[in-house]
Amino acid sequence: MRKFFQEIKADLKFKTAGPGQKLSEPSRVPKEKPKAEAAPKPRQGPTDEAQMAAAAALARMELKPKGKLPSSQEAIKNQVRRELMAEAAASEKGLPAEEQDLTSPDKAGAAAPSVSGVYFICPLTGAVVRKDKKEKHLREAIQAYFSVDPVAASIMEIHTFNKDREKVRAGVETMAKYLDNIYLHPEEEKYRKIKLQNKVFQERISCLEGIHRFFQAIGFETKTLPVPGQETTEEYYVLKEEMLTKLEDLKDYKEQLLSSEPVRAQLDRQLCLFKPSPEAARFELPNDFYNLTAEEIKREQRLRTEAVEKASMLRTRAMREKEEQREMRKYSYTLVRVRFPDGYILQGTFYARESVSTLYNFVREALRDDWLPFELLGPGGLKLTDKNLAFNECGLVPSALLTLAWDAAVMADIEAAGEEQPASPLKPELLSRVQTLS
Repeated sequence: MRKFFQEIKADLKFKTAGPGQKLSEPSRVPKEKPKAEAAPKPRQGPTDEAQMAAAAALARMELKPKGKLPSSQEAIKNQVRRELMAEAAASEKGLPAEEQDLTSPDKAGAAAPSVSGVYFICPLTGAVVRKDKKEKHLREAIQAYFSVDPVAASIMEIHTFNKDREKVRAGVETMAKYLDNIYLHPEEEKYRKIKLQNKVFQERISCLEGIHRFFQAIGFETKTLPVPGQETTEEYYVLKEEMLTKLEDLKDYKEQLLSSEPVRAQLDRQLCLFKPSPEAARFELPNDFYNLTAEEIKREQRLRTEAVEKASMLRTRAMREKEEQREMRKYSYTLVRVRFPDGYILQGTFYARESVSTLYNFVREALRDDWLPFELLGPGGLKLTDKNLAFNECGLVPSALLTLAWDAAVMADIEAAGEEQPASPLKPELLSRVQTLS
């Protein structure tokens, strides 16, 4: 039997289709001829058309308006627990009382948010921090790293906190030339001194956050020196004498400066698994998911009430395209749920401009057998075949409920093999943390 599954996996890898194409039908293992009486024909899995029809029916049922249910105690506890964990990880203590979560229910009986906010993982500390605390935490983490490696920490500051990438490029390249001159001409004293009031230094280097800490970290010190031929003095960065014996270090520092990238916190997917629920299509999102101010959000809500009137108006193609572009820019993130054939619901947070391929990878990583082919169906059973499109280009923002459909031919082969299958295709560690969708 193990050989049978190996043959299916090998056949799938050989016949894997490109983006937007359906998989070729895998080869079947020949069955032994019956000796006396023909074995009963195995039950076939649902066809693609049947799965799409089922998805369309579910979508129509869930699009019907439903009254909001009061938030459960368990949902509130989960929200509070998540926020406390994030705050503890970021070592943030003594926040003022007025600095409360703007996405909390503002009155008794309001529906609990589907997620309490957008969170990020700090690459330096591993802490999970909320979106509005992300930059503060990164600064604190880089500051703490100065005690470990001051050169690396100052380079992180330069690349991370200067938002104009062109200015960073120009400043870093100019700094590299200074260090190259010292490395190639160590006997020349003029290359070991940099005048702080020099026009090039002021325009390209001095304006960068973190650059002065970099000078100090690699062995420069500030000195006031007389200007040759004049009675005035000026400030210079002067390389310490002992650094002349560490020229290879200077070369390494230059390479680090040129090759480094900004420190970026990784979006926390906030992976959750829910039991089957009729509330799968209901989303309550916090303001973090919108690329809008509070006033703009209120305006958008008012505009929704005018949608019916707009739909009846004659609009030019340019007007429609402009409106679509505006709609795409409205959201920064999206909350996506994928419902499996057994009813379980997998949930994750994504950037609105990420490609749909990241969602396929996200689902595959949750499977017990990650080689199983599947398709994701949107509202009305529409297949998401072009995995290179972004979520906002597919209309899957700021939230979406999708349906997973297995490859019918492969599932029929597995069923015909007669081997007992696990109750759920999801990983046991996920099933052990399953929650109830409130």
